[in-house]
Amino acid sequence: MTYKASRIARVHARQILDSRGRPTVEAEVELVDGSFGRSCVPSGASTGRHEAIELRDHNTSQYDGLGVGQAVNNVRSEIADRLLGEDALDQRQIDRLLISLDGSANLSRLGANAVLATSMAVCRAAAVHSHNPLYRYINSLCRGRPMSLPLPMVNILSGGAHAGRGMDLQDFLAIPVGASSYSEALEMISRVRVSATRLLADRGYSVLLADEGGLSPGFKHAHEALDLMVQSFEAAGLVPGQDMAIAIDVAASELFVNGRYELVRHGFQFSGEEMASFITECVRRYPIISVEDALEQDDWLNWQTFTASVPGVQVIGDDLFVTNQKRITMGIECSAANGVLIKVNQNGTLSGTLDAMETAWRAGYTTVVSARSGETEDTFIADLAVGTGAGQIKIGSVRSSERLAKYNQLLRIEEDQSLEFIGAAGLGRNTRQNVACN
Repeated sequence: MTYKASRIARVHARQILDSRGRPTVEAEVELVDGSFGRSCVPSGASTGRHEAIELRDHNTSQYDGLGVGQAVNNVRSEIADRLLGEDALDQRQIDRLLISLDGSANLSRLGANAVLATSMAVCRAAAVHSHNPLYRYINSLCRGRPMSLPLPMVNILSGGAHAGRGMDLQDFLAIPVGASSYSEALEMISRVRVSATRLLADRGYSVLLADEGGLSPGFKHAHEALDLMVQSFEAAGLVPGQDMAIAIDVAASELFVNGRYELVRHGFQFSGEEMASFITECVRRYPIISVEDALEQDDWLNWQTFTASVPGVQVIGDDLFVTNQKRITMGIECSAANGVLIKVNQNGTLSGTLDAMETAWRAGYTTVVSARSGETEDTFIADLAVGTGAGQIKIGSVRSSERLAKYNQLLRIEEDQSLEFIGAAGLGRNTRQNVACN
């Protein structure tokens, strides 16, 4: 009877708007017993070429061609027809059916946005059916992985594709390494964000917001942004490198043009070796403990060299790995990076995302569950970070409701006193022996 009650009775979808006012897919799944799940998919601004493909309508008469009507119709028709009667408690089988139904290598036929919205909605409905909070139900899919509250990595200053390329490097983030609880970490970050705003305003810089809620001062050189980060820590009464540290997201694939890294605001054109040296110099000069996408997504040899050049620093692959198990394995085999950014919409299914995370963990790589620049009020990734014990989460700044919804969900989850805050232990220090990259 329980098995029958957990079967899928209804699948529905609609087009809604994300935080940038662009359409995205929202899916709903209802089970025989009335258990209900709803999920929305995010969308990125700086996207890797190896990501699963979101389906857009390209009808310029509506939403400038960005509509997702076809993806919505795919959920309502093909996906709904295939999943009706399936057991929602078998997430892996549901995701296998979705991948098989699509039939393409990158979910481009039905659309990764259609497939992922359904995959997450099924998980939510199954959690309701099981009478479990979502994070605990996700944990049941993770083969005994211990849960924890993640260390937040929070956007303070933005450039790149998130801020009209006002700065060459995409994001400068704060990590509250001295916090002893999640709520303390959030309060420390809030103080830094306020301090940064005041310092910029006092100096006559713009305090306009970028896509993820970060400030966008348009500094010409990365050192100006890094100086401001350190000064913001100090103005907030925090010790740089002890209470609060810096992470940078270079988003180097966005800078790579005709085989060179073009830092237009800096006035530089770098080779791969020079780009790695530039970022290494920043790491040595400032309390930077995490670097994301320092190099282009297929520049494997320089990824390997850079990782070896900054021992003790978390080196994260985003465009490099795109939450793809095969690409993560490639990186592990040649010691490219030592951490993986986890974005569910890069992969396209929940099961595939969990497999990618497990591959990273087995190799000792850290994981950072991440939002996208185009987000919704959906809080799924907050529960995902806790349920998987991912260690870290990257949501955006502590501004705008689509970001705060996730930070606030973590505050609610924190009330579960059985959960520990992982703190600085969530950061990686992988210094594996290097082998040659091809």
